[in-house]
Amino acid sequence: METTNPGIISYFEEYRKYHHQDQLDEALKSLDVAADLSEQNEDEKSLINCYHHFALLYLDMGRLDDAIFYLENKAKVMLGQLAYPRGEALQKYVEARLLFAQDYPYRADYMLDEARKESNDRNLLNNIVLLKAEIYSSLDKVETATVNFNSLVVNEDEYEKEYLQARAYLGLAKLFEKQEEHEESVKNGESALAIAEANGFSKLYLEANKLLEEGYEKLGQYDRALVYSRNLLNLRDSVFTLAKTVEEAKISNRLQLEYMGEEINRQTEQIDQLNESRNRSELTAILTSAFLTIISLLAVSLYRNNQIKLKTNDLLQTKNRELQNARDAAVQAMEAKTNFLSTVSHELRTPLYAVTGLTHLLLEENPSKSQMEHLKALKFSGDYLLNFINDILQINKIDADKLEPMSVEINLRKVITDVINSLQQSAKENKTQIILDYDENIPNHLMSDPLKLSQIVMNLVGNALKFTKKGEVHVIAKLVKKIEEDVTLYFEVKDTGIGISKEQQQTIFDSFEQGSIQINREYGGTGLGLTIVKSLLGLFGSEIQLQSEEGKGSSFFFELNLRCKDGVVDDIPFEPTEKEYQFEGLHLLLVEDNKINQVITKKMLGKKEISCDIADNGNMAVDLARENSYDGILMDIHMPGISGVEATIEIRKFDPDTPIIALTAISLDDSLEAFYAAGCNDVVTKPFKPEVFYQKIGENILEEREKADKSVL
Repeated sequence: METTNPGIISYFEEYRKYHHQDQLDEALKSLDVAADLSEQNEDEKSLINCYHHFALLYLDMGRLDDAIFYLENKAKVMLGQLAYPRGEALQKYVEARLLFAQDYPYRADYMLDEARKESNDRNLLNNIVLLKAEIYSSLDKVETATVNFNSLVVNEDEYEKEYLQARAYLGLAKLFEKQEEHEESVKNGESALAIAEANGFSKLYLEANKLLEEGYEKLGQYDRALVYSRNLLNLRDSVFTLAKTVEEAKISNRLQLEYMGEEINRQTEQIDQLNESRNRSELTAILTSAFLTIISLLAVSLYRNNQIKLKTNDLLQTKNRELQNARDAAVQAMEAKTNFLSTVSHELRTPLYAVTGLTHLLLEENPSKSQMEHLKALKFSGDYLLNFINDILQINKIDADKLEPMSVEINLRKVITDVINSLQQSAKENKTQIILDYDENIPNHLMSDPLKLSQIVMNLVGNALKFTKKGEVHVIAKLVKKIEEDVTLYFEVKDTGIGISKEQQQTIFDSFEQGSIQINREYGGTGLGLTIVKSLLGLFGSEIQLQSEEGKGSSFFFELNLRCKDGVVDDIPFEPTEKEYQFEGLHLLLVEDNKINQVITKKMLGKKEISCDIADNGNMAVDLARENSYDGILMDIHMPGISGVEATIEIRKFDPDTPIIALTAISLDDSLEAFYAAGCNDVVTKPFKPEVFYQKIGENILEEREKADKSVL
């Protein structure tokens, strides 16, 4: 709730408590007071939040018309006059809830993805994860739903921690019940029941009792089932008076409507009798006859029109079915392609990890001069193959709508400078200078996705360097305009390289295109860099432009709309100092099912005098973590049995503090958000660069230990 008014906050907290406890009448009263206070204080954002929660409340009461009224006629109208990203996100979330209630799960899932783009509010994101889990559960996407529910079991939400946990346990119980895993179902049901009872979540308490009654009955534990059956009976008795009152009101309304209908019929009969007793004139008879004739003609016309309409509808339905079948076939083909590429790229990473890891180890063992040349060639080939796999996976994710831009605070100058620094070696090899022209008027604190911006700049500058020998590459960032928090920036990367012909410019952004076969053979590369740039900019609602002339160089440019955070004091040094970490004496748990990867990672740790225990699977990792004390855990994600995400969730139940770093050959279906929600502190993608691997260990284990020691002092 974006407000600083303590009165509004207190009433909103009351509303949330009553809502969770299913005291909807009291929740309405509290929310109504909060809305009145918001109006009195002219707090538009708080008022929009109130309208959204009125919609959610009426949705839970089954009053869809009222929910739509507050969503469309109140909140949406105000949002059209106010820049309020969290309000836009909440609007889309409520729309998703409404769509799901109306049995449109796919449209609801899409709307949730749109909501997640608008805001990073943790409470809202947790509710999005919960609704997605319920949608996936309804679509029988068991694995994805389970991951989402599990991530909420260990949530640290500021406002709704217990409520989200209870809903998550209940969702897991229902999932296991569907799969006839009754023991797991009742286990999660008991957890949901305990939380619901402790917090007065009456509706969830009722659902948990009903589920446990059925679950224990199916397990043959009839004495336990009887306990929950009695609980249900007591609950039903307690709400009988209310249910009776509601039913009486319904009957009263029905009787009143029936009485009104009978009275209307009685009066109509009296009018007919009076009309019959009158003496009709000949003119009246003629007019009546004409009137009946006209009515008959209209009836015939309506009948014919109805027949035509029915035939037209049949034709449209037939065409719609044909289009639906064609669309389904296209979707299945796309899914087959994306799943195949995802599986292939993921499976290639495991042996590639062995190639790059062993090469790194051999290079550090003082090889002979001839061996050094071969090892460097092997390292180059491994890096090239890894970049190729990454490019394919990136394109595949964008095509499958699996990538979404984040919105976090960034230092744009640092993002661009880091990219330029990482490419200086390539520039030196080509005897080319990289020149940065950065507008000092650009705000320091912008909201965007630093990783995707880095990928865009990296691909553009890397592409320019590849085709520029003994020249210059200019990287330009300019402020176009700034209106309050909305900022428009202009980016350009231009070079003095070989240029691109007019014909080649038509296809240069297509996959695997590099202008010509000769260029491909001379300069190498995958031809995916510019395709990735175009696709990533599409995620930001922008478009790449190109100007080029053969022999005179090329210029790639685009505009980007971002948000800035005014009034933030920049107290972070621009260039972070590199730290040398003292790893000696660290003892880690390495969770890895691949034997070759175990050997390589253990040797890499040994180079820094780090010892480790090895767990072959997730279950063993949970057992070792429970029995021993480790400085940190390196957790593989994809393993037989329970996954690394599930193992992390289990470990966090008894050990909330030990740093856990996910090591994963990340695939199309992997969600970094799910890793962090499960309790991972950081993620390293395999195969990884050794310096990145050591840096992550230092940041997440040694630096966090230093912070903890300082806080104690």
